Amino acid sequence: MQSASDRHEYPAHWEADVVLRDGGTARVRPITVDDADRLVSFYEQVSDESKYYRFFAPYPRLSAKDVRRFTHHDFVDRVGLAATVGGEFIATVRYDRIGGDGMPASAPADEAEVAFLVQDAHQGRGVASALLEHIAAVARERGIRRFAAEVLPANNKMIKVFTDAGYTQKRSFEDGVVRLEFDLEPTERSMAVQRAREQRAEAHSVRRLLAPGSVAVVGVGRAPGGVGRSVLGNLREAGFAGSLYAVNKAFPADLKDVDGVPALRSVRDIDGPVDLAVLAVPAERVPDVVTECGEHGVQGLVVLAAGYAESGPEGRHRQRELVRRARAYGMRIIGPNAFGVINTAPGVRLNASLAPEMPRPGRIGLFTQSGAIGVALLSRLHRRGGGVTGVTGVSTFVSSGNRADVSGNDVVQYWYDDPDTDVALMYLETIGNARKFTRLARRTAAAKPLVVVQGAGSAPQGHAVQATRLPHATVSALLRQAGVIRVDTVTELVDAGLLLARQPLPRGPRVAILGNSESLGLLTYDACLSEGLRPLPPLDLTTEASAEDFHAALARALADETSDTVVVTAIPAIGEASPTDAELAQALRSAVAARPAKPVLVVHVELGGLAEALSAATSTAPRARTAAPPPATGTAPDPAPAPAAQDPEAPAPSEAPDAPAASATPEASATPEAPDGTHLIPAYPAAERAARALAEAVGYAQWRRDAADPGKVPEFEDIDEKGAADLIGGLLARGQGLTLGTDATRDLLGRYGVTVRAASPAPTPDHAARAARDLGYPVALKATAPHLRHRADLGGVRLDLADEEQLRRAYAELADLFGTAHEVRPVVQAMAPRGVDTVVRAVVDPAAGAVLSFGLAGAASQLLGDMAHRLVPVTDREAASVIRSVRTAPLLFGWRGSTPVDTPALEELLLRISRLVDDHPEVAAVTLEPVVVAPHGLTVLGASVRLAPPPARDDLGPRTLPAY
Repeated sequence: MQSASDRHEYPAHWEADVVLRDGGTARVRPITVDDADRLVSFYEQVSDESKYYRFFAPYPRLSAKDVRRFTHHDFVDRVGLAATVGGEFIATVRYDRIGGDGMPASAPADEAEVAFLVQDAHQGRGVASALLEHIAAVARERGIRRFAAEVLPANNKMIKVFTDAGYTQKRSFEDGVVRLEFDLEPTERSMAVQRAREQRAEAHSVRRLLAPGSVAVVGVGRAPGGVGRSVLGNLREAGFAGSLYAVNKAFPADLKDVDGVPALRSVRDIDGPVDLAVLAVPAERVPDVVTECGEHGVQGLVVLAAGYAESGPEGRHRQRELVRRARAYGMRIIGPNAFGVINTAPGVRLNASLAPEMPRPGRIGLFTQSGAIGVALLSRLHRRGGGVTGVTGVSTFVSSGNRADVSGNDVVQYWYDDPDTDVALMYLETIGNARKFTRLARRTAAAKPLVVVQGAGSAPQGHAVQATRLPHATVSALLRQAGVIRVDTVTELVDAGLLLARQPLPRGPRVAILGNSESLGLLTYDACLSEGLRPLPPLDLTTEASAEDFHAALARALADETSDTVVVTAIPAIGEASPTDAELAQALRSAVAARPAKPVLVVHVELGGLAEALSAATSTAPRARTAAPPPATGTAPDPAPAPAAQDPEAPAPSEAPDAPAASATPEASATPEAPDGTHLIPAYPAAERAARALAEAVGYAQWRRDAADPGKVPEFEDIDEKGAADLIGGLLARGQGLTLGTDATRDLLGRYGVTVRAASPAPTPDHAARAARDLGYPVALKATAPHLRHRADLGGVRLDLADEEQLRRAYAELADLFGTAHEVRPVVQAMAPRGVDTVVRAVVDPAAGAVLSFGLAGAASQLLGDMAHRLVPVTDREAASVIRSVRTAPLLFGWRGSTPVDTPALEELLLRISRLVDDHPEVAAVTLEPVVVAPHGLTVLGASVRLAPPPARDDLGPRTLPAY
C-alpha cells in the first residue's frame, strides 16, 4: 500500500502499535499518497467544532489541494502520521519545518509547526498524547529540536496535550491565539509523564481482559466435552457476573442455548457489546474469528489454540499475522497457546481458563508463561484443598502461553496499583524486554513483593525484540538489584510467596528458634546459617511441651528485641499432655495475635494435621487489612497484610506437569486470618525450605530500606566529558566499531581520571632492558599474547625483577616456555604496590542496557563466576555494595589478619567507569584487568576499550508495543 515519498523512502520503522488510555490499541504510521480516500472519510466524521479548532475558521470539507498537501510528504521537512483502528484514520498529526521567519524551510532549520486533528468519537482516549510522542521522536530523528503550535484559547483539550507532556516550553498570547513553543529533548519530567501514561494504559488494557462485562466463547461444541465446552462450563460454574455467550458457526439455526447460555453462530449475531472473546477454535480458523470479533468491537481475546510460534517458522508467521490482525482492530491478546485467565473478585468471578474449578478468592497474583506449569500449579494447589489457590487464595491468574501480545510486563503494570493483589508470583520462561522489565520490577517491588522463577531464555518466539547477550547469572543479579525476589524453582516460588503474603517483613537477619525437638532446632539453626541469617541458639521445650508452653515461649520470643523473626519447630509429641495439632495451632496463632509485627514461621515434621490446623478458618474471603505497628526508624515498612499461601510442592520445570502428586509428601502451608483475628502462620515441612524463604524475605526487606535512599551519582571535577566525546567521535569516524589501541585506551580513560600504568613492548631482551632502565627497577615482565594474557598460572608473568640479569633470565625463560617474542608479545611494566588483584568490566547489552561488573581476578571470577553486577549509572551506595557482594569480598577487608585494602579508591574507580559508559553510549565495552588494590590506592595494570555505534534506546523513545 505504501509508496515512496518525494525525497525519501517510506520510513517503515516509524510504524508502531500503541496502547491508548482506555486500554485499546491503535496503529501509528506515516501518511502516504495512497491515503487520500481515508483522509477524506476521516475528515467527514470530524465535528464542525473540531474542524474550527484545527483551521481557526469554518472548514466543512477538504479541497483537492488540501488532500494533496496532507498526503504528500517528503518525510524530512513535511511529515504526517495517522493513528488507525481497523485500517481507518482516527487521528492525524503533522509537522512542517519552518525557518526563523516562520516560513517553510529545510535543514539546518530546527523548528517545526505541529498540528493535530482527532476524530470526536476517539477524543479522550489519549490518542493525541501518543501521537505527540511519536511525531516528536520523528522530528528529533530529522534534526528538529523545537515544536511550535498555535491553538485557539477555547481548545482546552489540545492546550492540555501540550502542557501536560512535560517538555520545556514557552507560552504566549497574540492576535487571539495561544502560541506554544517547546523543546523536544526528553526531560526527566517528560519521561516521567510518558511512563505514568504507559502504566495507566497498559494496566487498563489488562484490566479489560480480567474484568470483562461480557464474554463470548467461540468454538463451543454441541456435545459435552471439548475445549470450548469446558471453558464455557468453567465460566458458568464460577458464577461469572456478566453476560455469557456460546458461539459456533456449526450451531443449527434453531438452537437457542447451550446449558442455558445463549447460542449464536457468529460473534456478529450477538446483540450487545462483547468485552472478551475466548477463542477455542483450531489455529486455521482463528483469523476469520478475529476479524468477526474486531468488526463487532470486541476489546480483547484469549486464544487457546496451539500451532503458532512454538511449532516452527510457519507457526511464527501465523502468530505475527494473528497479532497484526488483532491490533488492527484495537484488541489485545492473551496467548496463543494460552491456558486462560482467572479473576476471583466477587464482582467478576471470571474463570476463562481450562482450570476445572474456580480458585478461592485471595490476594496473590499468579503469572505463568507455560500452560503446563499453570495447569500443574493450579491443579496441585487445588487438590491440596488449600495453599495459594485454596485457603490463602488468588486475586488473578494469567497463563499467557506464547505471550504474543500481553506479556509479564503488562501484568506487572496491572498489579502495581491493583488493590486486590498484595504479592505477585511469576514463572517466566524468558524475559523479552529486559530493560523495561527491570524498570517496572523496581517500581513494583517498592510497593509489593515480586517473586520470580526465571528460565534461561531471553526472548519469546516470534517477537522482534532485542535479545540480551548477558549470561543467565548476570540477568538474575540485575533482577535482584531491581528488587525482584529471584528463586530457582516453583516450590521456592510458593515458599517465598506464602511467607510474604501474610507476614510482615523481617527487620533484620536475627532468628529466634524454639520447639519441642532439639535435633530439629539444630537443623533449623544450621539451615539459617547456610542462608546467611543470624540464628540465636535454639530453645528446646522438650517433647513434653504443652500447647501452653509453646504459647508462652513464642510470646517471650516475640517480645524479645534481640530477634527479628521467630521459627517454631514441632514434631509429634508423646504423652497425655501432648497438644493436638489444633490446640498447638491455636496456641501459636493467639501468641502471634498479641504481637503481629514480627514474622513467625513453623517447621513441622510428620504433623500434617498441624499444617491443616494452621490453615483452618471459617471463611476464605479476603478480610479487611489492618495496619501493623509502625517500624522502627530506618527499617522497611511492613507490607500491608495479605493472605498467606501453602506450597503444594508444585513441580519444577523439569517435572512432567501431569505427574501424580505423592500423597505422603508433607506440604508447606499457611493460614488465613482466623475468626478470632489471629494472623496466618506459614508452615514448612523442611527447615531448609523455611530458611531459604526467610532469607529471601530478609533480603527483600533490606532492599526496601536501601531503595528508600539509593545514593547519588557523584560529580567529578576532573572529568573531561567533551574531550572524551571528541576523541570517541574521531575514532569512530574511522569505522563502525573498533577495539582501541594502547595509547587511545589510556587517553580515553585518562579523560575520566583513570590512569593505566604504562607497559613498554619488549620485542628483544635489549628492548626489555632499556625499558626497565627507563621505568626503574623492580619491574614485571608479562606475556600479552591473547592466549597468555591474565594467565599467571601458566607462568607468563615474572614479578619483582630487581636488576637486568634477572630480567634477561626471565625473558629467556618465557621464550623457552612459549616461543618467540612474536608469539609471546612481552612487555615490561613498573611494579605496582602489592595488593588484591581485581577486575572491573562494563558492557552495553542491547536489551538490558549498560552493566558494570566487579570481581576478584583469576579463578574466583573466571572459574567460579564470582562477579557482582549493577546497571549503569551506578550510585555511590551501589558502588559500595557491589564490591561487598562477591563471595570473595573478605579478601578486600582483612581476611585472616591480612591488611585491608583501599576500598574507597576502588569504589571511586567503579563510579568513574560507570560515568564513562553512561556519558558515552558509544563505549560498548571496558575491561580493566588486573586492578591491584593496595592498602593505599590502586593501580590499573591492563585495560581495553571497544567502541561501536550506540544501540537504539527503546526506553527513551515513544510508547510502543513489541513489533512483529
